[in-house]
Amino acid sequence: MSYEFFIAKRIIASKEYKSSVSAPIIKIAITAIAMGIIMMLVSVATGVGLQKKIREKVTAFHGDIIMSNYDTNFSYDDQVPIDLDQEFYPNNGFFPNIVHIQPTASKGGVIRTETDFEGVMVKGVGKDYYWDYLEDYLVEGRLPNVGGEKLESEVILSEYLANRLQLEVGDRIATYFLREDTSKPPRSVGFTIVGLFNSGFQEFDEQFLFADMRHIQRLNGWSQNQVGNFELFVDDFDKIDEIGNAVYLESPSNVDVETIRGRFHNIFDWLDMFDFNIFLIIGIMIIVAGINMITALLVLILERTHMIGLLKALGSNNWSVRKIFIYNAMYLIGVGLFWGNLIGVGLLAIQKYFKVFPLDPSTYYVSEVPVYLHINYILALNVGTFVLCLAMLLIPSYIISKISPVRALRFE
Repeated sequence: MSYEFFIAKRIIASKEYKSSVSAPIIKIAITAIAMGIIMMLVSVATGVGLQKKIREKVTAFHGDIIMSNYDTNFSYDDQVPIDLDQEFYPNNGFFPNIVHIQPTASKGGVIRTETDFEGVMVKGVGKDYYWDYLEDYLVEGRLPNVGGEKLESEVILSEYLANRLQLEVGDRIATYFLREDTSKPPRSVGFTIVGLFNSGFQEFDEQFLFADMRHIQRLNGWSQNQVGNFELFVDDFDKIDEIGNAVYLESPSNVDVETIRGRFHNIFDWLDMFDFNIFLIIGIMIIVAGINMITALLVLILERTHMIGLLKALGSNNWSVRKIFIYNAMYLIGVGLFWGNLIGVGLLAIQKYFKVFPLDPSTYYVSEVPVYLHINYILALNVGTFVLCLAMLLIPSYIISKISPVRALRFE
């Protein structure tokens, strides 16, 4: 054990240290470190959590990348079919970074009850549809049976639509679809509700219900070898633009490729603003914590002027004396980080598992504050805060080299 570390431990453990003039300033510095790490943990966990949650909801309804035939239709209604027999389907390894491909087809219709009616988008899916996201949003009932030998009339729709139309699981609904020849009456298809979901994303909840894709094929006069589009899922959403460009280059010339970032750019542009806010909060918190630590260190140095003069008189060089106070500051930073992590992670865990703080889904697309907890960013924030605060203390610790041992001992 170096003598600098030994002296720093003795200073920290001494009663004078805890009752000295600098004690309140030291407590303020520790509190600033703790509050800073709490704010940084909360901002990252909630900011990244909100980004991931909203992205998952958009992906649940559209996939990460949409492949379809070129047309001038800007609605969700698929009008120009694309052949199911493609080199890339169902070969998931054809495109790099694509983990799943699923065909879908959508058609607009109207649900009519005895007292109400509501426009909907019926999304037809097959047996290889990725249900994991929507399964998490199920609030009642089960997923529909699709893609079997027998064409089932089962559907799931949102709790929002069910409440508006006063429907329940097990009810039979009549859905009407316009024909190409508008002079003929609409076609009616009867569906049975087997489940209700609530994604909290009203823009989608108020539109979509999910049924067997063969219903859409039959209504559109398509063969079983024709679908509306292909939805692709990527292995790394942060690289979705790069992956989308690669898919576009490898796709047939008659196929359009669009990422959900491009289709819903307004949503993702809003989400990207959270990155700036997170970095701004982290920067401010580190600066505030660093300034408080600088103040505490200067007070400690001034309070221990006699000790500094004595150590220099006994032969210690400036760097050795500086290390004593840097070790002291490292201890204070560590204490602040300990309490900050304990409180911050505790609050985030409470929110994650007990949903204490709600949000307005019409504004934020989620009903409660989402929390993303991961050891990587927690460690990164702690290490970054520790290193930056310590680096900020190197300059003020230079004042020790200006203290003359003769003058320090003379005025004691």
